[in-house]
Amino acid sequence: MDTKALRQKILDLAIRGKLVPQDPNDEPASVLLEKIRAEKQQMVKEGKLKAKDIKNDTIIFKGEDNLHYEKFQDGTVKCIEDEIPFEVPEGWEWCRIRNLASVKGGKRLPKGMSFSDTITEHAYIRVTDMKNRSINTTGLKYISDEVFEAIKAYTISKNDLYVTIAGTIGVVGEVPDELDGMNLTENAVKVCDISINKTYLCYVMLSRFVQEQFQDKTHQVAMPKLALERILSTLIPIAPIREQVKLAQAIENDIKLVDIIDINNGELEVALSNTKSKILDLAIRGKLVPQDPNDEPASVLLERIRAEKEELIKQGKIKRDKKESIIFKGDDNSYYETFNGKTICIDDELPFELPEGWEWSRLGSLALYKKGPFGSSLTKAMFVPNSPSAVKIYEQKNAINKDATLGGYYISEEKYESLRGFEVFPNDIIVSCAGTIGESYVMPSNIRKGIINQALMKISLFDLNILDFYLLYFDFKLKESAQEHSHGIALKNIPPFDVIKHYLIPIPPLNEQQRIIEQIKKLVNKLEIISNALS
Repeated sequence: MDTKALRQKILDLAIRGKLVPQDPNDEPASVLLEKIRAEKQQMVKEGKLKAKDIKNDTIIFKGEDNLHYEKFQDGTVKCIEDEIPFEVPEGWEWCRIRNLASVKGGKRLPKGMSFSDTITEHAYIRVTDMKNRSINTTGLKYISDEVFEAIKAYTISKNDLYVTIAGTIGVVGEVPDELDGMNLTENAVKVCDISINKTYLCYVMLSRFVQEQFQDKTHQVAMPKLALERILSTLIPIAPIREQVKLAQAIENDIKLVDIIDINNGELEVALSNTKSKILDLAIRGKLVPQDPNDEPASVLLERIRAEKEELIKQGKIKRDKKESIIFKGDDNSYYETFNGKTICIDDELPFELPEGWEWSRLGSLALYKKGPFGSSLTKAMFVPNSPSAVKIYEQKNAINKDATLGGYYISEEKYESLRGFEVFPNDIIVSCAGTIGESYVMPSNIRKGIINQALMKISLFDLNILDFYLLYFDFKLKESAQEHSHGIALKNIPPFDVIKHYLIPIPPLNEQQRIIEQIKKLVNKLEIISNALS
């Protein structure tokens, strides 16, 4: 379920007068707006407001021709029918935010001053604290008395609303009582001196109708910024005052229900993810499908792979791996590994018992692994235009998007000759190695001749019959340990080859591998149906 869209639907119904029943006995919004205008005029007379504070106030009304007009302080009238997006119920009115409230900015810390290292009486509310129509107090920053004295004119009250105006535009919310009088960042403004129901105004400003106005009014510069004047000129629908109270309460109740749905959806998504992991865990332990004693044991499969590697060594196509590993079960029922000319017991490395007919192996024994060339070996200066003779460079996007056709970089045939060790072939597995790590893709049979770049690793299996099960375990194991072994600051990198090749993999008989994959596809497909139903 798209709970974000559901919240917007609730707000959309509210601002159109369709969320709660209309009461014809309610005092119409026109009377409320007239009272607000009269109060402002009186405040000017008393010196509490300046004439300039109301010089831009307007009156929006419907003419005899049923069109909407706006009357300005100088007496001029303008038709604004093209600004009115929908009809409001009887007793409602349209107006600008400036007619109902003031908008004032926050203040950055003075140059040379910084946040306090300890909690003080003066919290400094930042955009990052503005969450869920309120203020998240978990990570609040504080300022000293000295800093407060310098910016004490820029505080926000519990009677105000905040609106973010820089970077993230249009986040709106209320201020908790305990943060009354705290300082406000320059990246937000306060909507103050509010003459209507504050919570109603908050929700109106969160509606898609108002949010779209904010976006349209945003200055598209290096960092988007919403000017105070543009907030003041925002058009909003005004319900009768009693209905504002009812709408605010109705929206609150409905949003709470959506929040509960959101939490439940999140919990269900976690449960689905955990279920997938459990399915994979059962699969690699031999507990997902029944064993068949008539299946050819995995030891025969591994022997065939070793024989194929020997043949490739004889043909000079690959070099002998001096760290070649052979794992076997001894007469004492313990597991041993012959590695680098030595044989040692590895019982303490094995995470679980295998069914009859299964075998343990290292990933390095099943495939050749090759990471893309160093950056200095493949630079933009080497790129050439696309042509029939140009050799394609496969990029990380090919692995992430599971698409061999993406990308537009090529090298010449001549340059390819010096990099042909990085050529990728049909059925090679390419894996993203930096940034978004561990995304794998099996190259299709019709791929264009090409090499991998430095952000990819290619894996060439000695026996393609184990491809599906290998991928299952590789993805499972890689994503399980990527964070443990990854390194780097700006980007995370895939674990080093010696780590990957050392991973232990349980090998089922070939026929059982196929049954496992078929069963996983059925179960995961059912989970995907449930997951899609949530979106």
